[in-house]
Amino acid sequence: MEILLWLVPAGLTTVVAMLWVSWVGRDGHGEVDREVAVERLGKALAKDLPAGTRPTPASSRDRNTGIAVRPSHAHGRPGGDTRRAS
Repeated sequence: MEILLWLVPAGLTTVVAMLWVSWVGRDGHGEVDREVAVERLGKALAKDLPAGTRPTPASSRDRNTGIAVRPSHAHGRPGGDTRRAS
């Protein structure tokens, strides 16, 4: 039993940390009214960008998945069957 006494400080620290986190993370702690939050968001979105920045265009590069896909050449064939067994 004496050999397990070294676990007491670690267990006590863990319990205290769990109690502290549950107290800090409780509902209503630091909550902002929804209308105030919407107002703040509207103000932030209405601001102009600083003079030194410019919006960057979205990247249109295709992501390489590593899978090779061959284009289908069967559209112009007579018979109309576009499926091939392979």
